[in-house]
Amino acid sequence: MRFLFLTDTHIRGTAPANRLDPFPETLKLKLKEAVAVANELQVEAVLHGGDVFDVPAPSPSVVGEFLSIFNALQAPLYGIVGNHDVFAHNPQTLDRTMLGLANKLGVIRIIHPGERIYFEKKGQRVQVTGQHFHLDLDRRDPTLDYCVTKEQADVAIHLVHGMLLDRPFIEGVAHTLIDQIVQTEADLTLCGHNHLGFPDTIKDGKMFVNPGALVRLSNHPREISRTPQLVLIEVNDQKLSYRKMPLRSAPHGKDVLDRSQGEEAIYREQKMRQVVDQIRQAGQFQYANVHELIEQLASREGIEPAVRQIVLEQIAQAQERLEEEND
Repeated sequence: MRFLFLTDTHIRGTAPANRLDPFPETLKLKLKEAVAVANELQVEAVLHGGDVFDVPAPSPSVVGEFLSIFNALQAPLYGIVGNHDVFAHNPQTLDRTMLGLANKLGVIRIIHPGERIYFEKKGQRVQVTGQHFHLDLDRRDPTLDYCVTKEQADVAIHLVHGMLLDRPFIEGVAHTLIDQIVQTEADLTLCGHNHLGFPDTIKDGKMFVNPGALVRLSNHPREISRTPQLVLIEVNDQKLSYRKMPLRSAPHGKDVLDRSQGEEAIYREQKMRQVVDQIRQAGQFQYANVHELIEQLASREGIEPAVRQIVLEQIAQAQERLEEEND
């Protein structure tokens, strides 16, 4: 059995500020190549690690153009919800998004937390599970999101749109270390969210992989040297293996990423850090993101979870109204 994994496609109709090329056209070429590879290798399914879209409600014309590419797949497309796919990072708003529409139309099949999808062929059974992005991800007990049990299957694959890393990251940025979740029964844990990815890691015979985003949205030096890639997963004799497949259609980073604003960007980042430090000192908050501020305030003041959820839902609704006005 074969599966193909890709993540963080961030489908959008415009080019990011740091791109020199016609970004949407470049992305179409990448997706067409991924579809061609999947069809040629006759995979059982294509797996998407989240952030299918760059915003929850892109224009119908953009959605139509890109979903028509996925329609050429001969295998089903399964995926999980990324933070960019829904309003206010809240997976409960999925039904009001374009990813939710794609799910209802059957273009992409969303795997919800707790759900198990099974594939069977030649006496082998593969279990696939998924975990959406949510505001408590990488903040609460990581085993709740990253660890799964293998039930009536030879091989288990788990998808997570979270900040899984092989080593400690910047203080104050929520993340999970691979060492914290080695008790999972998944033979392969596939992650998105962190666009740069991390080195392939094997712990206790279990594999942890993030190939990096299919797109390069920033002009970070590592993005310039990185080549977007797919992951081909194979299951033979009840054993799992994988290999990465760099995209032939992906242009060299130096040809499409603009570094002319590098020094200015560094200056802005330094100023932003100063502002964040001031916020932390004034309010003893750990994060500057509005959702994270609410989380910190709720925790500090002992606000009930139900009240916190109402506030987050109000933010999601406000975001939806703003997007409608922008359209």
